[in-house]
Amino acid sequence: MVIVGITGGIGSGKTTIAKYMSTFGIPLYIADEEAKALMNRSKVIKRKLIQLFGEEAYKNEELNRPYLAKKIFTDKSLLSQMNAIVHPKVASHFKRWLKKQNAPYVLKEAAIIFENNLQDNYDYIITVIADEELRRKRIMSRDNTNKEKIDAIIKNQWVDAKKIQLSDFVITNNDLEKAKEEAIKIHKQLLKITSK
Repeated sequence: MVIVGITGGIGSGKTTIAKYMSTFGIPLYIADEEAKALMNRSKVIKRKLIQLFGEEAYKNEELNRPYLAKKIFTDKSLLSQMNAIVHPKVASHFKRWLKKQNAPYVLKEAAIIFENNLQDNYDYIITVIADEELRRKRIMSRDNTNKEKIDAIIKNQWVDAKKIQLSDFVITNNDLEKAKEEAIKIHKQLLKITSK
């Protein structure tokens, strides 16, 4: 099974593009959504996160996301430790999911493929890019957050130029209709590649 990673900085619109590509009948795995679900579902993850962050990590049996966000925002080592707990579980969940798929290729949407040096887990990588100011506007309207938090997240991610060098395909998403046209072209190329 050919695994195509789709990545991009926060606010680039990678999830929008990934969901659009899934309308072509391509199975889509959104790593961030699965991670959130596993953090609520998995007893092992729950126990480890409570050990790491304290009882406040969960509120009414649900992950206390604002509390965790505040903690990891000020402490990079906590973020690394949390990722070390969650990422391996997401990876094994993805492997199980992959076995059930039957398509020319699958899409796995993940924000920090390159930052975590995971590019070798993919056959091809699509990077979605957009102007930084536009990305900020999108995040502010979507997440109701402030510029300081957005800049901190952007600073933790690689710059687009660095990602582009390691990517097989790039979609510029300053205009959604044009980005969708690029996505169709890439889908057709991937179908050609996978039918050989």
